[in-house]
Amino acid sequence: MCSLLLPYADSEMMSLFLASVSTTFSEAFIILLVDQAGWHVSDTVAVPENIRLVFLPPYSPELNPAEHIWDDLREKEMANTAFENLSAVEGKLCQGLNRLSSNPDYVRSLTHFPYLRVEFETSEAT
Repeated sequence: MCSLLLPYADSEMMSLFLASVSTTFSEAFIILLVDQAGWHVSDTVAVPENIRLVFLPPYSPELNPAEHIWDDLREKEMANTAFENLSAVEGKLCQGLNRLSSNPDYVRSLTHFPYLRVEFETSEAT
């Protein structure tokens, strides 16, 4: 799991996020599912070489695994809470992101949709 708290949702911030994911998982080739928000599809988004974006159909949040992360954060960290200020919201959000990051099996149970399950065959040289 990789997350950043950024001041805006725009192409520049998306590029920063993708650079962070690319660096964090530098040895991997990453296929990242994203919705078609303007900051995801913009020509100005810098997509690193080891990342490919796969765009979900419009108006299909049920296909987006990230929506389950947001649901979990809203339910477990934010429910029935009146925050004093933005800093308190950010603190709770960080607490929830750290909780999720420390439990990859739980995150996998939230986000590993059946249509994403791919099995790879390996062949041994003869």
